[in-house]
Amino acid sequence: MKAIEDLVSMLARLPGIGKKSAARIAFHILKADEHYAASLAEKILALKEELKFCSVCGSYTDEDPCSLCTSALRDKTVICVVEQAQDVMTIENSREYRGVYHVLGALLSPLDGIGPDSLKLNKLLDRIRDQAVTEVVVATNPTVEGDTTALYIKKILENSGVKVTRLATGIPVGGDLEYADRLTLARSFRSRVLF
Repeated sequence: MKAIEDLVSMLARLPGIGKKSAARIAFHILKADEHYAASLAEKILALKEELKFCSVCGSYTDEDPCSLCTSALRDKTVICVVEQAQDVMTIENSREYRGVYHVLGALLSPLDGIGPDSLKLNKLLDRIRDQAVTEVVVATNPTVEGDTTALYIKKILENSGVKVTRLATGIPVGGDLEYADRLTLARSFRSRVLF
């Protein structure tokens, strides 16, 4: 049963998949017909072969530049800065944002050797200058690295005449105050809005 053990081991390397879930997936694939298993393998290979990074925003695309960067319906004066390409899909699923994106590829983390030169900040500055950008929305995660990166972006854009905004953070819809941590409550109070 080395084949199953090898597959379970590979699946368990996926984020959010533990050994038990990996075993369930492996046995599901084993029970499925051959066409399904072959199709799944083809889709995984095609994903790696067909997708690339957009030369403008840095998001995943099968055409360069991507459809978001070339769309006439997008507001190119507003750039949303995110850490990873998958963050673009998350924001797009909300259907609330109509601007364009800029993917940094990482967040500032000096302990991990990730400094400003590791981020695609020069490309962001070029886009701001070339596209007459009026607002940069920083949509990094509310972590130490995300906050540090957001502050750094704010600092480098300080004298650019571009408005720099940050996504609000706080208690999620349907959340319960009883279970909110101290930092989340503090951010919620700082980000409160007129009702």
